[in-house]
Amino acid sequence: MSEDAGRIDETPDHAGAYPRLSDAQVQLLAGHGVTRSTAEGEVLYREGDDLSDFYVVLSGRIAVVQNIGRAERLVAVHGAGRFLGELNLLAGQPMLLSAVVREAGEVVVIPLDRLRQVVSQQPAIGDLVLRAMLVRRSLQIEIGAGLCILGSGYSSDSQRLRAFVARNRIPCTWVDLERDSGAEALLRELGVAPDETPVVVWHGEQVLRNPSNATLAQVIRLGHDVSGGERLDLIVVGAGPAGLAAAVYAASEGLASVVVEAIATGGQAATSPLIENYLGFPLGISGAELADRAGLQAEKFGARITVPARAFRLEHDGGYHVVATDGGDTLVAPALIIATGAAYRRLDVPGIDRFEGTSVYHAATDIEAHLCRGDPVAVVGGGNSAGQATVFLARYADKVSLLVRHGDLARDMSRYLVDRVERTPGVDVFLNTEVRELVGSGSLEALVIADRLTGETRLLDARALFVFIGAMPFTEWLRGAVELDEHGFVRTGGTVGSYEDAGPDRGAARPLETSRPGIFAAGDVRSGSVKRVAAAVGEGAMAVRFVHEHLAVVGRNSSG
Repeated sequence: MSEDAGRIDETPDHAGAYPRLSDAQVQLLAGHGVTRSTAEGEVLYREGDDLSDFYVVLSGRIAVVQNIGRAERLVAVHGAGRFLGELNLLAGQPMLLSAVVREAGEVVVIPLDRLRQVVSQQPAIGDLVLRAMLVRRSLQIEIGAGLCILGSGYSSDSQRLRAFVARNRIPCTWVDLERDSGAEALLRELGVAPDETPVVVWHGEQVLRNPSNATLAQVIRLGHDVSGGERLDLIVVGAGPAGLAAAVYAASEGLASVVVEAIATGGQAATSPLIENYLGFPLGISGAELADRAGLQAEKFGARITVPARAFRLEHDGGYHVVATDGGDTLVAPALIIATGAAYRRLDVPGIDRFEGTSVYHAATDIEAHLCRGDPVAVVGGGNSAGQATVFLARYADKVSLLVRHGDLARDMSRYLVDRVERTPGVDVFLNTEVRELVGSGSLEALVIADRLTGETRLLDARALFVFIGAMPFTEWLRGAVELDEHGFVRTGGTVGSYEDAGPDRGAARPLETSRPGIFAAGDVRSGSVKRVAAAVGEGAMAVRFVHEHLAVVGRNSSG
């Protein structure tokens, strides 16, 4: 991507980010919009705008730039047959980039609601547009074409903000006070004292001093606001694969639904760089793309996803379930699906906390990969997530060391991934190995690892450590409300010890139903579940079927 904002050469396509519509597709779209002329230097939209139009270029050249009017950075140039826009357009969020006419011509302007009608009738156009915007989002993350976080790499709040934007796939530039030579000048320009950091700069103008995750989400309009007085049929807690599947099927079938998500859509699956064994995607699909597609699909049908909002209490009022969130909202519905998933356990090594977020990660996405480009890194774990991370990080890191506690890589990892790991250049596999110590001042420099059979220790160079071990369910907020197993996972169906308040006309709990009628569990949070993305999606969809059965008995809360 050139830095020369004066060039008008069209940018070559990057893996489907900048496709060209066929003449027939352009003609079809033109019939649903208005054709108008453009003038050189005209700004079609700016960073921060709420855009409700989709642009197709008929002639001329249009540049997509970052930091318009300041230190402009050229991102792409589009000519005839190309279209403008980014994922924020489809999600109803402020634009991250600006579009400026470099060479006068004509464009077709199509209202977004008309575009949605067209793509529902013409799937080929819809797939082309959606795929392009998903790839464009990846490119924006790579170049940091979004907000800017400025702070110390040793600050826990800096780590928190960086983790939040990474998990939500928000393009971001990170400016490190200790490492970036221009950080001090930028602080002066913004009028920010060092002790006021970290700060988030939004569109080069709005400065947020150490905002909470909720405040940042509100500014960039990441999720929907939800009123506690709404009449809902279904509350879904958790927006991983199970929760998103439940939202899609519930909303598409007319149920008034809200999804409460504490961190980011996609859950643990969204951190997978490539899921190769998911049905229907022979070339694989990244967890982030799967999450983005599912989120857009759920909202298309009318489900609302609120991020971040953590459920912290579950109560009951007659036949209704009452979920209180940390944002102060109280949601009430006759049916509830628990899909809060599970998180990777922290590595039990003394002093690891001081490296969390700066050198120790529990996800391997584009953002983490770019932070450790050219460095040696280590991955701890023996399951599919560890294998996927190892193969992905090998594209960026100088060397990847995979550390596995047991002696058989195929014990917990799919065979295709074992083969991929063993064939990937730059990967070393250490079996029967554990981490004993993290070495470094401020940031990680090396690991002390030990052979679990001989006890022999050695020093392993590593500038970053990725941990994918075990699973802990998010169920503390459910204790005393529904029955949990000895590990904290939610019991369902025939495994529940009692079936509370079922009444004389009800038999045993339905499959996926908890010890309380009308409350269901799906995905990794459920006791005995299969820890696979496809299984979670299937359970989320199946849970909605049982929700309908429950609502047929107790009645719906909404008027739909």
